Amino acid sequence: MKSTPVPSLQSLVGSKTHGYTDGSYRLDRTIRAESGYDLVVAGGGPAGAAAAICAGRLGAKVLLVESTGCLGGMGSSGLVTAFDPMANGEQTLVGGFMLELVEAMYARGFMSPGIDPDRWRKKFHCWSPFKVEGLKLMLDEFALGAGVEVRFFTRVIDADADAGNGRVNGVVLTNVEGYTYVKARTFIDATGDAILADLCGVACREAGRDTPRIMPSTLPSLFTGVDWSVPRDYEENAYLPRALEDGHFTQYDRHLPGMSKVGHQVGYLNGGHLFNLNALRCRDLSDGVIWGRKLALEYMEFYRKYVPGCASIEHVTTASLLGIRESRRIVGEYELNIHDYLARREFPDQIGVFNKFVDIHPYDCSREEYERLCREIRHTGRLNPGEWFGIPYGILVPKGWKNLWVAGRCASSDVQVHGSIRVQPAASMMGQAAGTAAVQSLRSGRPAAEIDTEELVNTLRARGATLPQQNLSRTRTTQ
Repeated sequence: MKSTPVPSLQSLVGSKTHGYTDGSYRLDRTIRAESGYDLVVAGGGPAGAAAAICAGRLGAKVLLVESTGCLGGMGSSGLVTAFDPMANGEQTLVGGFMLELVEAMYARGFMSPGIDPDRWRKKFHCWSPFKVEGLKLMLDEFALGAGVEVRFFTRVIDADADAGNGRVNGVVLTNVEGYTYVKARTFIDATGDAILADLCGVACREAGRDTPRIMPSTLPSLFTGVDWSVPRDYEENAYLPRALEDGHFTQYDRHLPGMSKVGHQVGYLNGGHLFNLNALRCRDLSDGVIWGRKLALEYMEFYRKYVPGCASIEHVTTASLLGIRESRRIVGEYELNIHDYLARREFPDQIGVFNKFVDIHPYDCSREEYERLCREIRHTGRLNPGEWFGIPYGILVPKGWKNLWVAGRCASSDVQVHGSIRVQPAASMMGQAAGTAAVQSLRSGRPAAEIDTEELVNTLRARGATLPQQNLSRTRTTQ
């Protein structure tokens, strides 16, 4: 890439080069600059990886920036090693890149032993466990095959943006080599926390600031030594109540999503809530992982003592990323809401369809919160087999911005719908759509909110997306 010096970049804080009486400091330095990219994608999770790879396959010069050492996000570094439901009991809903990825993982032996493709192609509300190293490897291969330049261990720390004009000019990155300013034509925020969008000045909603409560987080774990041949009931119903009454746990947490089989003796545990954790505060994140590691050992002892087939299990590791369910969401050109969900609404510009229930974990350990969750899963926030709701293009576009998209957990929705679409398959569909839209915008010269959405839908369909709407529109759906 073209590399030239820039005279000065003065928007960063943290150096004592210039001190002020209010205790703030201004960093003033010249840093290396790069240009020549069509698209910079911030975040290599399920949304960012899909966005970068799909844009690269369409011929764009893409830089993918990821803060960890692998792609996959919550599915890899976060050890959430089970894909949420991709079908509605009658047909595959999640097609395109995500389906291609799962099928390729299955062909390579990277899905859980003993499962068949109907789990993701047809079954209703059925999770598909996988092997974490297989996901990492497949995404590496897909990125390299698409010509995507990946920079691991690299973060976006600032943005050169014109908020009044709704345009991003470049981003400031940091890694072991220092600071770099990267100029590009388009940008996608797939950080989950809307980090790039927030740096640009995009209007956002924050959990705990704009909502009364924050969905709890979890620190997932991997265990080995599980004897899956031993019959057992669902641990939340059969074994957890007894352990709670025995005083086994530090906190009386009634909800345990449980352990899933990801290997012949390996299990992935999604257990132990971290309540009132604000994922936009470093202190909360730090305290959260410490508490999460303590809970992981409590759950290991629970499985050994109470759950059949687990007497000899060993705790392998906790995740290197917290399982964050809610932090910051943009205000988009469209905000998907619970009324759309319950109406099973179809959008002419929908870029994905989905069926997962509204999954908002208990906000605390009270019986009332646990019963609220059970009601939503069984009744008020659940679609029936054969049904789906649409995900419109406008939730990926920050309101008023021309060359910036988001994908994944930071997309524009209300809290309830967010409880459905915050998961890996939906994030991947959003990522593919955002990457495809960015390339279309570059080729047409139209800003993000004004691209031809009929063309976008047809391009996604040609790449395998399940988009059943019969009526198309050349313009996006407005609120």
